[in-house]
Amino acid sequence: MPETIKINGVSIDRGEKVLTRLVISKLPSGTVIDIPVYVFRSVHDGPVLLLMAGMHGDEVNGTEIIRRMITKKMLYPLRGTIIAVPILNIYGFLNFSRDVPDGKDVNRSFPGNREGSLASRVAHRFMKEVMPYIDYGVDFHTGGSSRGNYPQIRCVLAEHKNQQLAEAFAAPFTLNASYRQGSLRKEAAKLGKHILVYETGESLRFDERGIATGIDGTLRLMHHLGMGTSSPAPTEPTTICMKDIWVRAKNAGLFRSLVQEGGHVKKGQVMGTITDPYGEMEVRLNAPATGYVVGINNMPVVNQGDALMHIAF
Repeated sequence: MPETIKINGVSIDRGEKVLTRLVISKLPSGTVIDIPVYVFRSVHDGPVLLLMAGMHGDEVNGTEIIRRMITKKMLYPLRGTIIAVPILNIYGFLNFSRDVPDGKDVNRSFPGNREGSLASRVAHRFMKEVMPYIDYGVDFHTGGSSRGNYPQIRCVLAEHKNQQLAEAFAAPFTLNASYRQGSLRKEAAKLGKHILVYETGESLRFDERGIATGIDGTLRLMHHLGMGTSSPAPTEPTTICMKDIWVRAKNAGLFRSLVQEGGHVKKGQVMGTITDPYGEMEVRLNAPATGYVVGINNMPVVNQGDALMHIAF
């Protein structure tokens, strides 16, 4: 751990707690858009842990996890440093949107470019100012619009350190998830840094179970890293899944699920139905594999090809 961390031109020494704001750009109105970055430093040497949410502005569960932990003074480490970013994509947060105003996804724009698109500039500023100090991190996400995720950690389990961190977090599910081009997780891995992705709930809605699970998991991870004393017992055992598949709608119509998030299904089991609005057609959805339902589309009206259920095994 460095003696001094310098973010946004602000020098932060051991034992200090500082809030600084990364100025990204301005709205057409002239309103300044900045990203609040909280830094909590112990006087004792230790790792640097990133807690970040709001990469997609409409995914509010992670923001609430970090907010509650800041409010309850849970982020003062016994050793090392915690860097907390409750909202990375301020633009999306203000507009209830996944993306920035130019329509691009920040989590497909890393490592970014100072002269590039707005999403690329956000990514570049983060990589320049914050990423150099990070050892480990949790990137908090939710499912997309109307698609709920059961609390889960995603990482590349072939990397031993990722496996250790995921075991410490102890979410109900741990999914082996390959790196995606342009993602924060992939760029961090190139630099030898380990980022877990925590998913829970759906966009624009609080998921109290997932929020509580995320807070407890973060405390367990901090305890594992020697940064905290609290280590709440998991409320359910962790299931490790190495593969996953999405069940998509073969027909348009009204979708009804017959299973719940987190539930176990057997191959061939009827998981739901799609009917037309007039009672003339009904199609059954059968499980393509034996596994667990880690995500469900809660939208009753679906089109052909829509992702309906996420099965992990």
